[in-house]
Amino acid sequence: MMTQSNELMSALDTTHERIEALARQQDAGMALPELVVAGVEEASAMLRIMLAAERKAYVSDAGLLELWRVLVKGAPYWNTIRDNCRELIYYQNCLQEERTDALPAQPERMVIHTLRHIYLYLRSHAEQNNGDKE
Repeated sequence: MMTQSNELMSALDTTHERIEALARQQDAGMALPELVVAGVEEASAMLRIMLAAERKAYVSDAGLLELWRVLVKGAPYWNTIRDNCRELIYYQNCLQEERTDALPAQPERMVIHTLRHIYLYLRSHAEQNNGDKE
């Protein structure tokens, strides 16, 4: 029987595998707009996993920043990933407004780096709080 903690770790690890697959696609030349969309989707998926683990309700079509707001409410330690979430949305907005000049150097690498940071924080949080939610 899988415990809730094992299910959480498994779900996060599956997300990590998708991030690494995305990194390989980025290395192979995936277009930045496509990468940013996929990155925002992966970050949102990770937050939904944590929201489910913490039994916090959210609107099904909530965007990344709204998911983060629900997650952080009453749990200020989630502020650690706030800037990562904002960074992904910033890239998305720059592309939508055709302001690629406002992007940082190597935004493709930064998308992957940001996703890895979110994953590592969530994974370490889950490991440290292993039995708390069961």
